[in-house]
Amino acid sequence: MVSKQTTIINATGLHARPASVFVSEAKKFESNVTIKNVDKDSAPVNAKSIMMILAAGLGTGTKIEIACDGADEQAALDALIALVDSGFGE
Repeated sequence: MVSKQTTIINATGLHARPASVFVSEAKKFESNVTIKNVDKDSAPVNAKSIMMILAAGLGTGTKIEIACDGADEQAALDALIALVDSGFGE
């Protein structure tokens, strides 16, 4: 298992469009992927479920931890961290 923390920088947080982009990217990988709100120390949620991500309420400035576990875990983590750090192209 690999994990890394980052901060959501896009102006609207993980609302519907960026959450959909995040889930689509996560589903490209075989590994299990979770996302956790570090600021609230909440339980990790399934990052391949748009409903779980939207329910987590991850807004701008929220520190998150993405964890990946599986055969392609490092590639999944690198891709998802890059996506968040890019601000989802917004």
